[in-house]
Amino acid sequence: MAETASTNADLKALAGQGAAVEGYWLRAETQSGGIGRLGRKWESPRANLYCSTVVDIRSGDPSPSSLSFVAGLAVYSVIRSCLPGTEMILKWPNDILVSQSKVCGILLERVKDQVVVGIGVNVAVTPEVEGRILTSLAAEGANIDAAGFLERLSVSFADFVRDWRDNGISHILSEWQKLAHPLGSTITTSDESGEKTTGEYAGLTADGALCLRKADGTLIEIRAGDISIG
Repeated sequence: MAETASTNADLKALAGQGAAVEGYWLRAETQSGGIGRLGRKWESPRANLYCSTVVDIRSGDPSPSSLSFVAGLAVYSVIRSCLPGTEMILKWPNDILVSQSKVCGILLERVKDQVVVGIGVNVAVTPEVEGRILTSLAAEGANIDAAGFLERLSVSFADFVRDWRDNGISHILSEWQKLAHPLGSTITTSDESGEKTTGEYAGLTADGALCLRKADGTLIEIRAGDISIG
């Protein structure tokens, strides 16, 4: 579609009516009300990718929240194919940094027995957002448009969802960690109230929470919030 308020909102409405099937993707050229994590506005200039898909929650599936790692791996794999020699890391829980700059956003929202996965990628345009260091695929040298990126992403995402179901969350988290900030990295977390905690990254729990070792040796688990590295 040319424009909508939010692809996630549209797909959530379809899911609520029982009209969204797994594997369906909804894409808009621009959004007037795109939302990122923690309710932040997602800037949506034309020529970037704004899309949403839906995953069924079946009996025996891993925790639905772990789909954030699935989505991160899927987007990472496509960006890597576009930028084979560029510095990239995954940042907990589902950010992707290219040349140390944020290039995409991922938002999961549950509707009954489905999870709507919203994905925004700065393909051609680098938005200006106060307090954020951003980049785009074009700025990093990639030659791909939003439609072409989604074509690759739909295949990659389906592959990782299959892997998630077949091999479980532990395998997904292991694959994620190979591409993420290394153990021992200095991490600062910030919760919704703005309170900050700094420590060393000590890996993930079995369900994907971030483990942070504080200066006094205390190990804490972070399940929500933003992090910065270094």
